[in-house]
Amino acid sequence: MKNTTLRLVLIIGLLAGVNWLASQFFFRWDLTEDKRYSISEATKQLLSDLDKDIIVNVYLNGDLPAGFERLESATRETLEEFKTYANGHLIINYSDPSEASSEEQRQKQYLNLVDRGLTPTNVFANEDGKRTEKIIFPGVIVQADTMSVPVQLLKGNRSSSPEEQLNQSYEGVEFEIASAIRLLGSQEHKKVGLVVSHTKISPARLSDLIATIQQSYDVFLDMNNPESYEGLDALLVLKPDSAFSDNEKFKLDQYIMGGGKALFFVDGARVDSVSLDGNYAQPQDLNLNDLFFKWGARVNTNLVKDLNCAEILLNVGNMGDKPEIRPMPWRFFPLLNNFGTHTITRNLNAVYTRFLSSIDTVGGAPEINKTPLLMTSGYTQVVNAPALVGYNEARKDPDPATYNNGAKLAGVLLEGSFTSLFANRILPGDPRAAKFKSKGSPAKVIICSDGDLIVNDYDYKRNAPLPLGYDRVTKQTFGNKDFVMHALDYMTDANGLIKARNKQIDIRALDKIQIQENKKFWQALNLLLPIALIGIFGALRYYLRMRKFTG
Repeated sequence: MKNTTLRLVLIIGLLAGVNWLASQFFFRWDLTEDKRYSISEATKQLLSDLDKDIIVNVYLNGDLPAGFERLESATRETLEEFKTYANGHLIINYSDPSEASSEEQRQKQYLNLVDRGLTPTNVFANEDGKRTEKIIFPGVIVQADTMSVPVQLLKGNRSSSPEEQLNQSYEGVEFEIASAIRLLGSQEHKKVGLVVSHTKISPARLSDLIATIQQSYDVFLDMNNPESYEGLDALLVLKPDSAFSDNEKFKLDQYIMGGGKALFFVDGARVDSVSLDGNYAQPQDLNLNDLFFKWGARVNTNLVKDLNCAEILLNVGNMGDKPEIRPMPWRFFPLLNNFGTHTITRNLNAVYTRFLSSIDTVGGAPEINKTPLLMTSGYTQVVNAPALVGYNEARKDPDPATYNNGAKLAGVLLEGSFTSLFANRILPGDPRAAKFKSKGSPAKVIICSDGDLIVNDYDYKRNAPLPLGYDRVTKQTFGNKDFVMHALDYMTDANGLIKARNKQIDIRALDKIQIQENKKFWQALNLLLPIALIGIFGALRYYLRMRKFTG
């Protein structure tokens, strides 16, 4: 009796000690191979610094198809992990938009979510031979005070299989939701400058990008022609079509020497409309070639034709007395779906381009690390400017054997300590000599060889801009905006939330044919095996007890 009492006291004391240690020293241990239940240190810091309540309304809930159940589980698990570090400032609500007292009420709920920025997905599934259809909202709305941010969770590369796209969405849950929380919780925004004084593109055609950047950054235009770009966290040069003066080029050079971060979206060839039959492409000189060359890159004065391309609406003839308008592949509008291995482009949807030029990396800057970001497919032709770009090109069936120029580089990241283009050229008496830097601090530059990558279309009937990356023909929105925003995140906060995009969850796919053929067997096994194991355990325990008390 004394031994039993002592054992009970020891057990209670041990449990009390473990609970006390757990209250004093907090830790979580993720034993999964791909660390699916872990979040980045930057996310933990963001959550622990919250000084106001953040409400996350999750609408991916209810009776979901199997693939979306996994995304819903990932969202729930991630938010529960978030809640652990948020010190009580994170409130999570789950609701199913399809639950309603009437069909009219359900449609009102759907429209309300669409108006608030979420995109529905129409899901078809086969269950026991029956085709089912359901509208779901794979997204959340993050709120703080009177502000709210919609977060679309179903993302990834549209050309991937549905299973792969859902897995890419699963991998991106932490980054997408944490980015929205950062947007609502941040008191200070970093400063981004936009160089727009060298473009003839109307502000309406840049409005979607600018509005998106303004949500996360303080934006400054260069219309007042500042003396320098010092103090900016990042600088974007947007589709210039006139040459930079040497003084302007000097300011860009010295901004990079000071450790700046710059993104250039430039055209190698200028394409002007000359008639209804086509366009004329001619080399474009922005007076930046020597600067880019010094950094280790060259934008070529050519156009790249790619068999992986977007479509244009073209008059292919007449049907009776009416023109016949059809979508036709336009190989001068490459869809970039070939990405380098980098955080910026991980799980990115294809990027829509118009009249793309190619980029070469050159060996003039061996100390600069050059990372390919955007590339064409391997089936390309290169047209050197000047050249006539006729619309009849779209009517012709291409010969794949003639598209043999291989993959072309369209976007490159340059990182390191740059050397000034103006080294040994600034004389002592020059007023600029006092602050001149010939060798720079570590800096980052991204060069993309299509200025239209950041230009949105415009709906003149509604008098409203269309989303950046939206294709009028296919009604798809490509990954242009995500690319720019991920690049900005990386440039301004390389060790921050952007690292959450590196999360990789492996797909461990089941053999669907075997499952279908042996469905009854697996159902019976899952039902009977646990019962059998419990029975065996109970019988063994009974046998050992009988042996103990009868021995």
